[in-house]
Amino acid sequence: MAKRTRSVKNGGTSLDLFLSLDGAGGLRDRIFRSLRSSVLDGRLAPGTRVPSSRAIASENGISRNTVLAAYDQLIAEGYFETLPGSGTYVASEIPDNTDLIPKTAVMPEALPKAEPVLSAFAERALKLRPVGQRAQQAAGVIDFWYGHPAVDDVPKDIWRKLLLRQLHRMDDAGIGYGAAQGLPALREAISGYLQRARGIDSDPDTIVVVNGSQQALDLVARVMVDPSDRVVVEEPCYPGAREVFAAAGSRIIPVPVDADGLDTSMLNAATNGAARLIYVTPSHQFPTGGSMSVSRRIALLDWAYSCGAIVVEDDYDGEFRYGVRPLETLYSMDRMGQVVYVGTLSKSLFPALRIGFVIAPRSLVPALVATKRLTDRHTPILEQFALADFILEGHFERHLRRVRKRNSQRRSALLSALAREFGKTIRTFGENAGLNLVVEFPGLASDRMSDLMAAAAAEGVHVYPVSSYYAAPPQAAGLLIGYAALSHDEINEGVRRLGRAMQALTD
Repeated sequence: MAKRTRSVKNGGTSLDLFLSLDGAGGLRDRIFRSLRSSVLDGRLAPGTRVPSSRAIASENGISRNTVLAAYDQLIAEGYFETLPGSGTYVASEIPDNTDLIPKTAVMPEALPKAEPVLSAFAERALKLRPVGQRAQQAAGVIDFWYGHPAVDDVPKDIWRKLLLRQLHRMDDAGIGYGAAQGLPALREAISGYLQRARGIDSDPDTIVVVNGSQQALDLVARVMVDPSDRVVVEEPCYPGAREVFAAAGSRIIPVPVDADGLDTSMLNAATNGAARLIYVTPSHQFPTGGSMSVSRRIALLDWAYSCGAIVVEDDYDGEFRYGVRPLETLYSMDRMGQVVYVGTLSKSLFPALRIGFVIAPRSLVPALVATKRLTDRHTPILEQFALADFILEGHFERHLRRVRKRNSQRRSALLSALAREFGKTIRTFGENAGLNLVVEFPGLASDRMSDLMAAAAAEGVHVYPVSSYYAAPPQAAGLLIGYAALSHDEINEGVRRLGRAMQALTD
């Protein structure tokens, strides 16, 4: 049999101690062996305060005298020690009895260990190639990671105040399970903001609050996609979307993009005139940075109407535009109820917040909410309350104006630094929006990108290849350069280091 004692305090830290009473011999010996094993395998570290003999006896329904006898033996052999008036502790130096450390049991040959059989979904997920991983950080290294805000740009003081306010207000609504669709006050706040800032006239009842845009895409895939369904994605494409649809078993159909977005003239040939779903980033194509033209938007919607496809519009960083007016969203242009709009706070506030939203045709909302409920019941309530206040009290839009100005200045610093260092030997794309841009090196073959990254790393700068986002490698080498988390000095120095790395390749 096995028993568990109550939690104990050790230097202010609550511990759980599992006491196994299995094995041969008397009860005292079994208690002794269990506690000694806990010391030898590190579960009870030197200096740890152990439960009192009375607590162990009470919790396990055994005689205290038996426990005391086991404790006395542990003390006698040097595993425990007592401090008068304080309690019993694991000895600061335990005996060197390495031969007593528990060994992993060996399964008999007649009972081989069975490997679990994975689902088809799990097998597909394991085969996916993860991309977009941030390099390991090191002192002195300048990292052009993309989509990450500067720590100083996060409104920490206001956010702390709002969270504390909600903690003080906490009642049954704040500590219980919430609505899977999301807090009504937050859905109202999101609806109002989108109407002001993006011209989206949405009913709060059609908004579903989710844990970031990644969960939004996963829910859409679960609700809309069956194995072998055709799903159109951009080429190149945000990998989190492509991987979600691939894991769902869909047939991924990449369609190239250019400066005007997804090339709608290629849809029929690529899909044989039919698709279940189309995923696009029309406001700021990821990663190339282009904006889908009005004519392409109209053509995309007309094509979707002709074959009954759902269009997923991912507006992941639509708040950040510099000197250009945003175009009307596909969701606002949709007249047939076939566009699902996905938004996130990861870029406008900070990724760790993990709050995003979906605006869906009314007929899809019940299925999305039911699937969300099965996935994780709801998005954390405390953060939803705080975010609702953050938007309704005007903090969010003031924050966006401030950060938009700072990022515009960082963008200008990056473009100036690139022009000084590389002149006309490079081309830049996507500089009018978002938190990153693409730098293409026409004179460098795509297969030399690993050499450029290695040379850059040797100079103390991390860069990221744009080729990771293509289904087929592009002809020219290119980098996805993020600037939102860097100071002007870091941007200038990072570009200088990148220039030295490039020079090392051409010498």
